[in-house]
Amino acid sequence: MLKDVSWSKTATYQTDSEHDPVEFFTQALLHSTSFDLQLGYFNSAAISVLSYGFAHFIANGGNMRMAINQVVSKQDKETIIMGLSDDPMSPYDLTDIKKLKSTLDEYGLHFFECLAYMIQQKRIQIKIIRPIGKSGIEHKKLGIFDDGKMKVAFTGSANFTIGGLINNHEDIQVSFSTSPDETIQNRIAEIEEKFDALMQGWGTKVQYLDASELEEAIASEFGGTDIDELVDVENQLAEVKQNEQRQVTDGNEVLYNDPTFPFESGPRDYQQEAFRNWVNAGKVGFFAMATGTGKTLTSLNCLLEEYKEKKSYKCILLVPTISLVEQWYQECRRFYFNNLVRISSKYDWEEKVTSILTSCLFNRKETSYIIITTYASVIKPKTMSLLFDLPKSTLLIADEAHNMGSSSLLKFMSLAPFKKRIGLSATPERQYDDLGNNTIKTYFNCKDGYTYEYSMGQAIRDGFLCPYEYYPHLVSLTSEEMEEYMELSLKIVKFYDATSGSFKDDPILEALLLKRKRIIHKAFNKLNVFKDIVKSIYKEKGSLQYTMVYVPEGNLQSDYDLTGVVSDKDLDLLEREEEEPDYPMINLYSSIVKDIDEKVTVEQFTSNEANREKILQRFSTGKTQVLVAMKCLDEGVDVPRAEIAIFCASTGNPRQFIQRRGRVLRKHDLKTKAIIHDLVIVPDIKQESSCFNMEQAMLKRELERVYDFARLSMNISYTENLLEDTIKHYKLNLYGND
Repeated sequence: MLKDVSWSKTATYQTDSEHDPVEFFTQALLHSTSFDLQLGYFNSAAISVLSYGFAHFIANGGNMRMAINQVVSKQDKETIIMGLSDDPMSPYDLTDIKKLKSTLDEYGLHFFECLAYMIQQKRIQIKIIRPIGKSGIEHKKLGIFDDGKMKVAFTGSANFTIGGLINNHEDIQVSFSTSPDETIQNRIAEIEEKFDALMQGWGTKVQYLDASELEEAIASEFGGTDIDELVDVENQLAEVKQNEQRQVTDGNEVLYNDPTFPFESGPRDYQQEAFRNWVNAGKVGFFAMATGTGKTLTSLNCLLEEYKEKKSYKCILLVPTISLVEQWYQECRRFYFNNLVRISSKYDWEEKVTSILTSCLFNRKETSYIIITTYASVIKPKTMSLLFDLPKSTLLIADEAHNMGSSSLLKFMSLAPFKKRIGLSATPERQYDDLGNNTIKTYFNCKDGYTYEYSMGQAIRDGFLCPYEYYPHLVSLTSEEMEEYMELSLKIVKFYDATSGSFKDDPILEALLLKRKRIIHKAFNKLNVFKDIVKSIYKEKGSLQYTMVYVPEGNLQSDYDLTGVVSDKDLDLLEREEEEPDYPMINLYSSIVKDIDEKVTVEQFTSNEANREKILQRFSTGKTQVLVAMKCLDEGVDVPRAEIAIFCASTGNPRQFIQRRGRVLRKHDLKTKAIIHDLVIVPDIKQESSCFNMEQAMLKRELERVYDFARLSMNISYTENLLEDTIKHYKLNLYGND
């Protein structure tokens, strides 16, 4: 939203200043849904300079109106004519943000295909004008950005050309609709009124032209600087992009944009405190921070402070997934960090890393770089051999650092030469892995406590995460499931030491526990409880928009009777889909959602889905109402628009529940609170049973998690009342030592 942008305090943007026109247009495009633009010189190649903001504007469904002069580049003329034609086109995928950004960056054919498609679809409306009775062109430069709640108007000398945005000495003045100043309100209203009249064809001092009257920018039409701007635009664009990547080589040359914190207000107080603690710990530490509290910004601020001190930065970023490689890459760009290398099968990275190594070895001046890689890639011998030759002063940042305790990464930690380290995680502790936990604590210097902690409760109180209501639902097993469950429990109890409350280490036990876990995980009654929940939400809201559902993995056995759970139509479809007569759990839950109403839209978000960013984008706009996912939404995926989460997967892993809760608590302007529904299996074990004490201990761990969720919620009494009978039956105390 536009109100979230840290605008220039003077409401002015000038080239060669702290706040330039590129910053203004990029931020405004990122946070708007419509853009009105009336300019003199216009050339679409300049949009390439704003590719990050403009690509998001397009992919998020942004609409644009332009009033431009009659002199354009040859490619722009062809594009406008093609877009206005009736010939069908094969449109470029405007929702694939990665590809879209790359084509914009390259100033290639695909960008013009995008522009032509948007013209044809009336997402960009163009009026071509020139002054009546005058030679030359229309020179006004003004426009309005709008997000539906706030408007930002601008006037000034900066054209939508590379020279206007970057090279020439230009400035623009900005007005905000949120200002209490009546003069500013009148100014915005006047700009709106005149622009609307112009787009309606009511302009009195201009002549309207059609596309056939567009003039190509050639030397015979105009001379001087302006024609150089238009004719040589591609060469200038290439030079600009080289400048963006250029490192400091002598005292007179500086980075195109010095690294800086992405918000004018700077880091939050707790993020500054984390940095100070890290420095005091010898620049080796662990930030245990709740999901959604800005772990990424906190750690990159440490790197920024390194740059301020040394005038260079060196960093390796470790992340668990390829999608997080992309997210961190974009965050680094927001800080204006350059020389970014992504390591994955998607990119040619070896030559870039080798170039960095060469520069570090032979250049007298400091070389800056950030290398972003997944844990899976970094443990490959080829990757390690290259990265381990980087300077020891390189800062290692490990996102979701609990992954570092896995056996495959122990060798990496023992060999990595990097002396500066930051571990990040909302859930640092590894379940049932003392070796992994101890290794992580030693590596990140936090055996005596984390370098910095910021809890979910504190983040909610401070307003950085949204408050939530929590509704656990106790689910019983069917008689058949209960019979199988008890049979396994009676075998498992033989490995249980009631005195210590622990199990003997035995591979047979592991197999038995896994079988029993599957019964809980796929409990049939969850389907009906889930159906009742979504029905209730739909009845109350009239839709299921912004609902995330976490479902169990695997299949439900075909001997279950699904009559009344899913429709006959969906049941027939499920049976036809699978060669084996079992029903994929994710398809079952998706079918239940679809059956609520024909207007409800649902998509599955799985690790096998190739277009996951497009799916998230459709969900964030409400086009897809329900997102049904398994494990792949656990770590790092940002879905701030989610308002409702339904947990149907009893994983037994507290980390997954905590991370999933964090997904739905992220702030959004249109979200006042989140709602979480949690399906909790409670087996009916008789007190006289020989396995009662074991079941009591195991259920206590699960209900402690439930109560922890309730403790931070807005409606804790709901959970306390719900659990009362279960706590009495199992003789549990979840509330302390009283």
